[in-house]
Amino acid sequence: MSRKYFTERKKNIPQPLTADPYLNDYRSILTARAERAAAVEKDICGGNLADFASGHEFFGLHFHDGKWIFREWAPNATGIYLIGEFSGWNELPEYKLSPAAHGVWEIILPEEALKHNMLYRLSMHWPGGRGDRIPAWARRVVQDHHSKIFNAQVWRPEKHWTFKHKIPVIPADDPILIYEAHPGMGTEAEDIGTYIEFEQQVLPRVAEAGYNTVQIMAVMEHPYYGSFGYHVSSFFAASSRFGTPEEFKSLVDTAHKLGIRVIIDLVHSHAVRNEIEGLSKFDGSEYQYFHEGGRGLHSAWDSRCFNYAKPEVLHFLLSNCRFWLDEYNIDGFRFDGVTSMLYYHHGLGTAFTGYQHYFGGNVDEEALTYLTLANKLIHEVRPDAVTVAEDVSGMPGLAAPVSGGGIGFDYRMAMGVTDFWFKLFDIRDDDWSMNGMWYELTNRRQDEKSVSYVECHDQALVGGKTAIFTLIDAAMYDNMHKGSSNLLIDRGIAIHKLSRLITLFTAGHGYLNFMGNEFGHPEWIDFPREGNNWSCKYARRQWSLADSEDLRFHQLLEFDHAMLELIHNNPGVFAYKPQMIAVNDGDKIIAFERGGLIFIFNFHHSNSYSDYSVEAPPGEYKLLLDSDESRFGGHSRVAPGQVYHSHPCSSETGRRYQIKLYIPCRCALVIMK
Repeated sequence: MSRKYFTERKKNIPQPLTADPYLNDYRSILTARAERAAAVEKDICGGNLADFASGHEFFGLHFHDGKWIFREWAPNATGIYLIGEFSGWNELPEYKLSPAAHGVWEIILPEEALKHNMLYRLSMHWPGGRGDRIPAWARRVVQDHHSKIFNAQVWRPEKHWTFKHKIPVIPADDPILIYEAHPGMGTEAEDIGTYIEFEQQVLPRVAEAGYNTVQIMAVMEHPYYGSFGYHVSSFFAASSRFGTPEEFKSLVDTAHKLGIRVIIDLVHSHAVRNEIEGLSKFDGSEYQYFHEGGRGLHSAWDSRCFNYAKPEVLHFLLSNCRFWLDEYNIDGFRFDGVTSMLYYHHGLGTAFTGYQHYFGGNVDEEALTYLTLANKLIHEVRPDAVTVAEDVSGMPGLAAPVSGGGIGFDYRMAMGVTDFWFKLFDIRDDDWSMNGMWYELTNRRQDEKSVSYVECHDQALVGGKTAIFTLIDAAMYDNMHKGSSNLLIDRGIAIHKLSRLITLFTAGHGYLNFMGNEFGHPEWIDFPREGNNWSCKYARRQWSLADSEDLRFHQLLEFDHAMLELIHNNPGVFAYKPQMIAVNDGDKIIAFERGGLIFIFNFHHSNSYSDYSVEAPPGEYKLLLDSDESRFGGHSRVAPGQVYHSHPCSSETGRRYQIKLYIPCRCALVIMK
């Protein structure tokens, strides 16, 4: 399949939302959505969104001018006491809050009343009952290892943390290269890792590999470790199971020093159902932060659903966005569960096969408005901040600018790509379609930026399989040393490399990898739970496997480094879109060009081709990367340092040029003029 020469390469710049002709029938709805967001913004804050989203400076526990001030919003409460170590955990008159306007309660205490590290909580009274509660705006929550009880903790260390390093700048044409990571899993020991260990042991690996962004999971406090951080209880507290707030700030500061930006998972799609630790029935009512009745319950996730129509809830969530930018100097968010937010059915059991699904009665317009305001706020407070949407539905405009009628995310996850790969891994090699592969890898909205990936943490969770385990399964346990001879291992390693390379360089604007998957980390992820006797054996990363030069895990790591090095050595390659040169289902060949690099993939399980013709502009070409090198676990069937010369050839449309090269089976070559 031929095409024009690459003299007029298409810039990889998303076009305005208006570029999609299929949206013409829905212009009125798009306009109404934009008008609704503007109206809600004006109604709640008069247009000053940044000031509105500063609730963290008012609510919760603060020390000002020699006094402690504590405030909480609890409109259904009839009385609130601060209880803790300072009161013998009793309700004392001097620690009773006073009601103020609009459901706000407050108390002012002298400096000596509270000390750093003291534990406390609220004793909340409401019509017909009472209960203990962790303050909704608590910035520090800790769990007693013996009783397993959570409490808020007074946090006023003697030394205030000062960030020392500038936030790295990612050039506009560079892709976002995300290393998705979990701090508790960052250690090789069968234990829960810490922020300090992650900073010292994992961040240098991320920097060495060439990733420019680390996405840190499970930062917001959550009562159940096994929830992977997705059942949040305290939205303003960095999880204490990994360390102190200062230690997390140090992690962020060190990442910036290494040239790595930090984004965290933001879980505003739902909240944990826990009542003492979480927001559920916080002031005795079901509907304070959440919807009443069935709409307030997410049955599939066993969690509570926020009421995005309430100004107080918008105040809480928008302030939460700003808090992490202000307090921890992070560089953005990956919004989790966006599909669940966007639709009343949460995307469950729905095949999004047409645009009617995005504009019908199942869309939660209140949630959509919140997401629009959240993105606008984040970019007002930090214009350089990054927002990434996890949405499987394909909602148009999700990653289009608010000014152009979109929802405002910078990127959307290309979730269909990983689905494609795992379906393909289960199909016989002979039945792989190269046209289908090219379509799935490049089929995306041209008006929005996207992040592609072969796999993330989702595929590795217990009950599923990582890509490498899907490809080679139990053979991994006995055949991953360099001297092994196993066809299943050879196939798995080859496909592991090819799938990553082609996914990265056909990606729209970014790429993601979950920590350890770059070297084919064995087995699944299983957090400590009753069913595994609370073991951390499968909730850690075995870095020693990648570090051992006698194992093939190390070879996969070497390839990941070389793959990303291509980008750093050829800046601007992602400024252009991938342009197809040839797709041949019979030969199992895909060839394409991007930013001056030419990629040739041979996915055939046994056919190697001598003098395979690939169209290219006239000139001399050098070999930049060969996936079959022995250092990458290959067979070194291509001589290193190859130089290729183009030759004229005849075609139906006129005189053209081509290069001829040897392309072994299950191999990829990257060449450059």
